[in-house]
Amino acid sequence: MLDWNDLRFVLETARNGGTSGAARVLGVNHATVARRITAAEEALGERLFDRLPSGYVPTEAGREAVRTAEAMERLDSELDLKIAARDDRIKGRLRVTAPQLFIQRVLGGILAEFTEAYPEVDLELVATNDTLNLAQREADVAIRFSKDPPETLVGRRFMDQKGAVYATPELIARDLGGEAPLDWVKFAHWPGPPAEIKAVRPNLRVRLTVDDMAAAIGAVRAGIGATRMACFLGDTDPALVRVPGMPRFDYLPLWLLTHADLRHVPRIRTFMDFTAARLGKLRPVFEGDAP
Repeated sequence: MLDWNDLRFVLETARNGGTSGAARVLGVNHATVARRITAAEEALGERLFDRLPSGYVPTEAGREAVRTAEAMERLDSELDLKIAARDDRIKGRLRVTAPQLFIQRVLGGILAEFTEAYPEVDLELVATNDTLNLAQREADVAIRFSKDPPETLVGRRFMDQKGAVYATPELIARDLGGEAPLDWVKFAHWPGPPAEIKAVRPNLRVRLTVDDMAAAIGAVRAGIGATRMACFLGDTDPALVRVPGMPRFDYLPLWLLTHADLRHVPRIRTFMDFTAARLGKLRPVFEGDAP
Protein backbone atom coordinates (compact mmCIF):
# COMPACT_ATOMS: atom_id res chain seq x y z
CA MET A 1 0.00 0.00 0.00
CA LEU A 2 1.21 3.47 -0.87
CA ASP A 3 1.84 5.77 2.07
CA TRP A 4 0.42 9.06 0.83
CA ASN A 5 2.99 10.95 2.87
CA ASP A 6 5.69 9.48 0.63
CA LEU A 7 4.31 11.58 -2.23
CA ARG A 8 5.45 14.72 -0.41
CA PHE A 9 9.01 13.43 -0.73
CA VAL A 10 8.47 12.64 -4.41
CA LEU A 11 7.03 16.11 -5.03
CA GLU A 12 9.84 18.04 -3.33
CA THR A 13 12.52 15.90 -4.99
CA ALA A 14 11.04 16.73 -8.39
CA ARG A 15 10.81 20.43 -7.50
CA ASN A 16 14.37 20.62 -6.20
CA GLY A 17 16.05 18.27 -8.66
CA GLY A 18 17.37 15.88 -6.04
CA THR A 19 17.22 14.54 -2.52
CA SER A 20 19.45 17.20 -0.95
CA GLY A 21 17.18 20.06 -1.94
CA ALA A 22 14.11 18.13 -0.90
CA ALA A 23 15.74 17.35 2.45
CA ARG A 24 16.33 21.05 3.14
CA VAL A 25 12.70 21.89 2.38
CA LEU A 26 11.30 19.00 4.44
CA GLY A 27 13.71 19.34 7.35
CA VAL A 28 15.12 15.80 7.14
CA ASN A 29 18.34 14.26 5.84
CA HIS A 30 18.75 13.18 2.23
CA ALA A 31 18.91 9.49 3.21
CA THR A 32 15.37 9.76 4.58
CA VAL A 33 14.19 11.32 1.32
CA ALA A 34 15.83 8.55 -0.72
CA ARG A 35 14.28 5.88 1.50
CA ARG A 36 10.77 7.35 1.19
CA ILE A 37 11.09 7.59 -2.59
CA THR A 38 12.16 3.94 -2.74
CA ALA A 39 9.16 3.01 -0.58
CA ALA A 40 6.82 4.84 -2.97
CA GLU A 41 8.38 3.09 -5.97
CA GLU A 42 7.97 -0.30 -4.35
CA ALA A 43 4.35 0.41 -3.46
CA LEU A 44 3.52 1.59 -6.98
CA GLY A 45 5.67 -0.98 -8.76
CA GLU A 46 7.25 1.69 -10.94
CA ARG A 47 10.52 3.61 -11.01
CA LEU A 48 9.66 7.26 -10.33
CA PHE A 49 13.07 8.85 -10.93
CA ASP A 50 16.12 8.26 -13.06
CA ARG A 51 19.11 8.71 -10.75
CA LEU A 52 21.53 10.70 -12.88
CA PRO A 53 24.81 12.44 -11.93
CA SER A 54 23.06 15.75 -12.53
CA GLY A 55 20.20 14.89 -10.16
CA TYR A 56 16.90 13.04 -9.93
CA VAL A 57 14.84 13.25 -13.15
CA PRO A 58 11.19 12.09 -12.99
CA THR A 59 10.15 9.25 -15.25
CA GLU A 60 6.71 9.26 -16.89
CA ALA A 61 5.37 7.45 -13.83
CA GLY A 62 7.20 9.97 -11.65
CA ARG A 63 5.57 12.89 -13.45
CA GLU A 64 2.17 11.30 -12.88
CA ALA A 65 3.00 10.88 -9.19
CA VAL A 66 4.06 14.53 -9.02
CA ARG A 67 0.77 15.67 -10.58
CA THR A 68 -1.14 13.62 -8.03
CA ALA A 69 0.96 15.04 -5.19
CA GLU A 70 0.34 18.59 -6.43
CA ALA A 71 -3.40 17.96 -6.50
CA MET A 72 -3.26 16.60 -2.95
CA GLU A 73 -1.26 19.63 -1.85
CA ARG A 74 -3.90 21.97 -3.30
CA LEU A 75 -6.74 20.06 -1.66
CA ASP A 76 -4.91 20.06 1.66
CA SER A 77 -4.37 23.82 1.45
CA GLU A 78 -8.00 24.44 0.51
CA LEU A 79 -9.22 22.34 3.42
CA ASP A 80 -6.86 24.10 5.81
CA LEU A 81 -8.15 27.51 4.68
CA LYS A 82 -11.79 26.46 4.96
CA ILE A 83 -11.30 25.08 8.46
CA ALA A 84 -9.34 28.17 9.53
CA ALA A 85 -12.08 30.45 8.18
CA ARG A 86 -14.60 28.78 10.52
CA ASP A 87 -12.53 29.57 13.61
CA ASP A 88 -14.29 32.41 15.45
CA ARG A 89 -11.91 32.58 18.43
CA ILE A 90 -9.37 35.31 19.09
CA LYS A 91 -6.89 32.63 20.04
CA GLY A 92 -4.72 30.05 18.34
CA ARG A 93 -1.82 30.30 15.91
CA LEU A 94 -1.26 33.52 13.97
CA ARG A 95 1.72 33.64 11.63
CA VAL A 96 2.89 37.08 10.49
CA THR A 97 5.60 37.84 7.95
CA ALA A 98 7.36 41.21 7.61
CA PRO A 99 10.78 42.54 6.51
CA GLN A 100 13.52 42.29 9.11
CA LEU A 101 14.29 46.01 9.39
CA PHE A 102 10.60 46.87 9.60
CA ILE A 103 10.30 44.46 12.52
CA GLN A 104 13.34 45.97 14.21
CA ARG A 105 12.32 49.62 13.86
CA VAL A 106 8.51 49.52 13.90
CA LEU A 107 6.70 46.23 14.27
CA GLY A 108 8.41 44.92 17.41
CA GLY A 109 6.69 47.44 19.64
CA ILE A 110 3.32 46.79 18.01
CA LEU A 111 3.71 43.03 18.52
CA ALA A 112 4.55 43.59 22.17
CA GLU A 113 1.29 45.51 22.63
CA PHE A 114 -0.69 42.90 20.72
CA THR A 115 0.61 39.95 22.73
CA GLU A 116 -0.23 41.83 25.92
CA ALA A 117 -3.77 42.55 24.73
CA TYR A 118 -4.41 39.07 23.27
CA PRO A 119 -2.40 36.55 25.30
CA GLU A 120 -4.26 33.54 23.87
CA VAL A 121 -3.02 34.22 20.35
CA ASP A 122 0.02 32.07 19.57
CA LEU A 123 1.94 34.62 17.53
CA GLU A 124 4.68 33.47 15.13
CA LEU A 125 6.90 35.85 13.18
CA VAL A 126 8.62 35.14 9.86
CA ALA A 127 11.24 37.83 9.22
CA THR A 128 11.77 37.90 5.47
CA ASN A 129 11.22 39.89 2.28
CA ASP A 130 10.58 36.68 0.36
CA THR A 131 7.18 35.99 -1.19
CA LEU A 132 5.39 33.42 0.96
CA ASN A 133 2.43 31.29 -0.08
CA LEU A 134 -0.46 32.39 2.12
CA ALA A 135 -2.74 29.84 0.44
CA GLN A 136 -0.54 27.12 1.93
CA ARG A 137 -0.53 28.90 5.32
CA GLU A 138 3.18 29.77 5.21
CA ALA A 139 1.83 32.95 6.79
CA ASP A 140 -1.58 34.34 7.73
CA VAL A 141 -0.75 38.04 7.44
CA ALA A 142 1.90 39.64 5.24
CA ILE A 143 3.24 43.16 5.77
CA ARG A 144 5.03 44.18 2.63
CA PHE A 145 6.46 47.16 0.77
CA SER A 146 5.35 46.61 -2.81
CA LYS A 147 4.03 48.27 -5.95
CA ASP A 148 1.76 45.37 -6.84
CA PRO A 149 1.19 42.59 -4.30
CA PRO A 150 -0.08 39.20 -5.56
CA GLU A 151 -3.68 39.23 -6.79
CA THR A 152 -4.50 36.24 -4.57
CA LEU A 153 -4.10 38.43 -1.47
CA VAL A 154 -6.54 40.96 -0.06
CA GLY A 155 -5.99 43.89 2.22
CA ARG A 156 -5.15 47.47 1.63
CA ARG A 157 -2.48 49.81 0.48
CA PHE A 158 -2.04 51.29 3.90
CA MET A 159 0.22 54.24 3.20
CA ASP A 160 2.76 55.65 0.80
CA GLN A 161 6.24 56.33 2.04
CA LYS A 162 9.15 58.56 1.20
CA GLY A 163 12.89 58.09 1.07
CA ALA A 164 15.81 60.46 1.52
CA VAL A 165 19.62 60.44 1.54
CA TYR A 166 21.39 59.86 4.87
CA ALA A 167 24.95 59.99 6.17
CA THR A 168 26.80 60.51 9.43
CA PRO A 169 27.20 64.09 10.70
CA GLU A 170 30.98 63.66 10.34
CA LEU A 171 30.73 62.83 6.64
CA ILE A 172 28.39 65.76 6.05
CA ALA A 173 30.84 68.06 7.86
CA ARG A 174 33.55 67.00 5.36
CA ASP A 175 31.27 67.59 2.37
CA LEU A 176 32.11 70.87 0.64
CA GLY A 177 28.58 71.95 -0.17
CA GLY A 178 28.31 69.81 -3.27
CA GLU A 179 31.56 70.93 -4.92
CA ALA A 180 33.50 67.73 -4.19
CA PRO A 181 32.24 64.22 -5.06
CA LEU A 182 29.94 62.78 -2.42
CA ASP A 183 31.08 59.37 -1.15
CA TRP A 184 28.30 56.89 -1.92
CA VAL A 185 27.19 53.38 -0.85
CA LYS A 186 25.64 51.68 -3.88
CA PHE A 187 23.13 48.83 -4.04
CA ALA A 188 24.20 46.02 -6.35
CA HIS A 189 20.68 45.20 -7.52
CA TRP A 190 19.55 48.80 -8.12
CA PRO A 191 20.41 50.64 -11.35
CA GLY A 192 21.60 53.72 -9.47
CA PRO A 193 20.38 56.69 -7.45
CA PRO A 194 17.00 58.18 -8.41
CA ALA A 195 16.97 61.00 -10.93
CA GLU A 196 16.04 63.43 -8.15
CA ILE A 197 19.36 62.73 -6.43
CA LYS A 198 21.45 62.82 -9.61
CA ALA A 199 19.96 66.18 -10.49
CA VAL A 200 21.30 67.67 -7.25
CA ARG A 201 24.53 65.70 -6.86
CA PRO A 202 25.69 64.21 -10.18
CA ASN A 203 29.20 63.77 -8.74
CA LEU A 204 28.67 60.70 -6.58
CA ARG A 205 31.77 58.59 -5.87
CA VAL A 206 30.97 54.93 -5.17
CA ARG A 207 33.03 53.73 -2.22
CA LEU A 208 31.22 50.46 -1.52
CA THR A 209 28.64 48.19 -3.19
CA VAL A 210 26.25 46.16 -1.00
CA ASP A 211 23.37 43.76 -1.64
CA ASP A 212 21.33 44.34 1.49
CA MET A 213 19.77 47.32 3.28
CA ALA A 214 21.07 46.26 6.69
CA ALA A 215 24.58 46.18 5.21
CA ALA A 216 24.04 49.60 3.66
CA ILE A 217 22.98 51.07 7.00
CA GLY A 218 26.05 49.58 8.66
CA ALA A 219 28.29 51.06 5.98
CA VAL A 220 26.71 54.50 6.27
CA ARG A 221 27.02 54.40 10.07
CA ALA A 222 30.71 53.58 9.64
CA GLY A 223 31.16 56.76 7.61
CA ILE A 224 31.99 55.03 4.32
CA GLY A 225 29.48 57.08 2.39
CA ALA A 226 25.94 58.32 2.08
CA THR A 227 23.04 56.34 0.64
CA ARG A 228 19.32 56.49 0.12
CA MET A 229 16.88 54.71 2.38
CA ALA A 230 13.29 54.89 3.55
CA CYS A 231 12.62 57.79 5.92
CA PHE A 232 11.33 55.44 8.60
CA LEU A 233 14.81 53.89 8.68
CA GLY A 234 16.95 56.99 8.36
CA ASP A 235 14.97 59.35 10.60
CA THR A 236 14.75 56.80 13.43
CA ASP A 237 18.50 56.13 13.45
CA PRO A 238 20.26 58.41 15.96
CA ALA A 239 23.59 57.94 14.17
CA LEU A 240 22.34 59.35 10.84
CA VAL A 241 21.06 62.64 9.48
CA ARG A 242 19.73 63.71 6.10
CA VAL A 243 22.25 65.08 3.63
CA PRO A 244 21.42 68.80 3.18
CA GLY A 245 19.97 69.87 -0.14
CA MET A 246 18.78 66.40 -1.11
CA PRO A 247 15.11 65.94 -1.96
CA ARG A 248 12.75 63.33 -0.64
CA PHE A 249 11.48 60.84 -3.21
CA ASP A 250 8.82 58.18 -3.50
CA TYR A 251 9.44 54.77 -1.96
CA LEU A 252 7.38 51.59 -2.18
CA PRO A 253 3.99 51.80 -0.43
CA LEU A 254 3.14 49.73 2.64
CA TRP A 255 0.52 46.96 2.40
CA LEU A 256 -1.29 44.84 5.02
CA LEU A 257 -2.37 41.61 3.36
CA THR A 258 -3.98 38.24 4.00
CA HIS A 259 -5.54 35.47 1.95
CA ALA A 260 -9.13 36.08 0.78
CA ASP A 261 -10.40 33.00 2.61
CA LEU A 262 -8.89 34.21 5.91
CA ARG A 263 -9.94 37.85 5.97
CA HIS A 264 -12.94 37.25 8.25
CA VAL A 265 -11.14 35.02 10.78
CA PRO A 266 -11.46 37.03 14.02
CA ARG A 267 -7.87 36.77 15.20
CA ILE A 268 -6.58 37.75 11.74
CA ARG A 269 -9.03 40.61 11.35
CA THR A 270 -8.27 41.75 14.90
CA PHE A 271 -4.52 41.71 14.28
CA MET A 272 -4.82 43.64 11.03
CA ASP A 273 -7.08 46.29 12.60
CA PHE A 274 -4.81 46.54 15.65
CA THR A 275 -1.68 46.93 13.51
CA ALA A 276 -3.33 49.42 11.17
CA ALA A 277 -4.36 51.61 14.08
CA ARG A 278 -0.81 51.71 15.48
CA LEU A 279 0.81 52.26 12.10
CA GLY A 280 -1.61 55.08 11.36
CA LYS A 281 -0.06 57.07 14.20
CA LEU A 282 3.34 56.66 12.52
CA ARG A 283 2.30 58.05 9.13
CA PRO A 284 4.55 61.16 9.50
CA VAL A 285 7.55 58.85 10.09
CA PHE A 286 6.91 56.95 6.87
CA GLU A 287 6.21 60.08 4.87
CA GLY A 288 9.33 61.82 6.16
CA ASP A 289 7.47 64.54 8.07
CA ALA A 290 8.37 63.50 11.61
CA PRO A 291 10.50 65.91 13.65
